[in-house]
Amino acid sequence: MLPQRIITVGASAGGVESLRGLVGSLPDGLDAAIFVVLHIPPNFVSNLPAILSRAGRLPAVHPEDGEEIRSGHIYVAPPDHHLLIETNRVLVTRGPKENRNRPSVDALFRSAAYNHGSKVIGIVLSGALDDGTSGLWSIKRMGGVTIAQDPREAAFDSMPASALSQVEINHCLSVYQIGPLLMKIANQPQSRQAVDSPEDRSRMAVEVSVAVDGDAFKKGIMNCGELTPFTCPECNGVLVKLKEGKINRFRCHTGHAYSSSALLSGVMEKIDESYWGAMRSLEEAAMLLDETSKSLTDAGQADAAAIFLEQARDAVQQAGMLRKTVLSSKRFSADSLIDEAEKDGGPHDLNAHSSRPASE
Repeated sequence: MLPQRIITVGASAGGVESLRGLVGSLPDGLDAAIFVVLHIPPNFVSNLPAILSRAGRLPAVHPEDGEEIRSGHIYVAPPDHHLLIETNRVLVTRGPKENRNRPSVDALFRSAAYNHGSKVIGIVLSGALDDGTSGLWSIKRMGGVTIAQDPREAAFDSMPASALSQVEINHCLSVYQIGPLLMKIANQPQSRQAVDSPEDRSRMAVEVSVAVDGDAFKKGIMNCGELTPFTCPECNGVLVKLKEGKINRFRCHTGHAYSSSALLSGVMEKIDESYWGAMRSLEEAAMLLDETSKSLTDAGQADAAAIFLEQARDAVQQAGMLRKTVLSSKRFSADSLIDEAEKDGGPHDLNAHSSRPASE
């Protein structure tokens, strides 16, 4: 039998301490299964299940694909794998990255919302950028409960602040208060109703399926949003824009998905790579031209050697100018833009949320 509640938790930078605090606050007798995504580099070995098992009363594991969901267990996404939920089973897959991450918080939240509706509680903790915001929107849309760690407590506040600014969050509080709140919510009837939108549910079904095994084009992703002039930083595929309330997202025809911030971050990284690649090519050309000039000199062809030497000098000069541009230009990122928006009195008004009563 499925547990009373499906609790999904997402974190990134600074998330280990937040997760330890949350898990340590979980009370005995909570009839729920807990699913955790923490961004970890794909080549790392994750010790998070052991850390969380020591932090609280519930056992934490990296689940096997297809494992049955059990109450009183914490399921942790393995590195480089999405953690998804399908009715009464856990899915562990290597579908396309979302927000340049696998595992993805959004993918977990969306799969839970689609399959379990008002049974779901979504929690966003410390992290950079905005993974989890779209997933919380899906949970809210399908009648679930949304929770964000108080950004003032989080080591990195971007993820909870983004959720607070773009999604109607039910509760914003310290991680040490979340456990008792979860018990209170679990003991209340599931009275929230999903918003009846066939379009939202149809798109959600496509995206959940794409997270499992890709094949986004065949599954109709190009019909789920507005075609854009942008291309995917990972595969150069065409991107469609998906709208979720105030949220604009993008997904390519191979399946990669991005928030606006994640897309900007990916584009800027590709620009940086292009600059360095161009410098390398110019320097290689200069070396080859110089080597050819020397060979022509040795062969007694001084006039031709002079032409190649002049071209070599031009290539060196161009590489130097490009290097100067890269190293001296003002660099910016999605995080810095979010920070500037907050300094200018942007949408992250924490006081509007931190005083919300802890009731469903």
